[in-house]
Amino acid sequence: MENTITAPAATRLRTVDSLPGPRPWPLLGNLPNMELRHIHQSVEDWSKRYGPMFKISIGKTTTVVLAGHDLVNAVLRDRPDGFRRPSITAQVSNEMGGRPGVFLAEGAAWRNQRRMVMTALAPHAVKAYFPSLVSVALRLQRRWRQAARDGSAIDLTEDLKRFSVDVIAGLAFGSEVNTIDGGEDVIQRHMDTILPEVSRRSFSLFPYWRYVKLPRDHHLDNCVRELDKAVDELIATARVRLAAEPQRRERPANLLEAMICAADEGDSGVDDVAVAGNVTTMLLAGEDTTSNTLAWMLYLLQKNPAALRKAREEVLRIAPDTTAFTIEQMDALDYLDACAQEAMRLKPVAPFLPLEALRDSVVGDVQIPKGGLVWCVMRNDSVSESHVPQAGQFDPDRWLKKGDGAMDKHVSMPFGAGVRTCPGRYLALLEIKLTSAMLLSSFDIATLDTVDGKEPEELMAFTMSPVGLRMRLRERVASA
Repeated sequence: MENTITAPAATRLRTVDSLPGPRPWPLLGNLPNMELRHIHQSVEDWSKRYGPMFKISIGKTTTVVLAGHDLVNAVLRDRPDGFRRPSITAQVSNEMGGRPGVFLAEGAAWRNQRRMVMTALAPHAVKAYFPSLVSVALRLQRRWRQAARDGSAIDLTEDLKRFSVDVIAGLAFGSEVNTIDGGEDVIQRHMDTILPEVSRRSFSLFPYWRYVKLPRDHHLDNCVRELDKAVDELIATARVRLAAEPQRRERPANLLEAMICAADEGDSGVDDVAVAGNVTTMLLAGEDTTSNTLAWMLYLLQKNPAALRKAREEVLRIAPDTTAFTIEQMDALDYLDACAQEAMRLKPVAPFLPLEALRDSVVGDVQIPKGGLVWCVMRNDSVSESHVPQAGQFDPDRWLKKGDGAMDKHVSMPFGAGVRTCPGRYLALLEIKLTSAMLLSSFDIATLDTVDGKEPEELMAFTMSPVGLRMRLRERVASA
């Protein structure tokens, strides 16, 4: 059965072969013209040349690129019935021994896991864990205060990653991990190996690892085994706590316990394998995405003094005392929330999303066959003057306007769209506002830049991260 997403009934349909696009190389397709570290930028550049729909070839596989936000939005909203993540990604994950969570699950499995994850990440549930978030933010404050007193430079991306790891370990699993003060989290170390390998293998022209394994592949196998072992121990420990204290099922103390309780409901359709998969998924969501968004936002604020001043004024008016932060204060930081939205518009940590058609479909006026691949460009219209006035400027106020001048929120979709919108959206924004409020109330940013003063490189691995950001802080005096 063919599914038509946007084409009027009378529209004459085009085929994928008829689409324009860069000329492919024999066997290699357009890969010689792309660098995996910056693959998103190559496709974005082609979008400016070929328009909202064109084709590229990754090896011998033809992919339809969707750069118009209306097309992207329509396809995202046709999930999970019309489109899924590419089967090659799931295949690579399965070969590595991965246990899919809600990120990679499809169909009925996704629906069952989604219900469990949404229960664990609902705003009222996250609010119960807020004191744990504050304690980690204060730990980061102490680290940065010492750096300010020493006059030393802070590796911003690395410190924010440590913050995110400590938050997700305590909030999600009830485990006290302190990487901020120099400790090590074994799970995070293995994830740092596994996630880039998923991306690298997904774009590989030939799956050599199925026939011969290099040292990096043996190292990967060991990381997967150790990660599975660590996650299984977390689940077993949580089940022991729940058995010893049955009242915890009424008020789970962390997200892992909440997921286990939801999974144990008679009609959940979810077992501990699915719980384990979502533990891994939450590590991904809790580390790279939030920490990189925070780094980009702080960099953009530093480059825009008027916005930085306005953000600090809001924090000092609403939440001036870091030791007395409340969830209500964080929810009231509207301008800081707008800063996060603007940063994600300009620097989305997921700048593209590949999908696979589950049935014959029509997108725009193009026939997409079942099994056909589409590449959703998440940063095209969102940085185009035709859709966003002064699109290249960092202007958080655009997100606060009402009426005719209001920002079209469908142009920028950092958390996706439709029923598969990121379930951790509230938690991510809460982490971002909490950390930013701590910084702005406690410190002045002396410098925040790369060593050479150039805009930081956009490194694409599993997410898009800034490279080489160093920050120097000055402590603020109480009367400031």
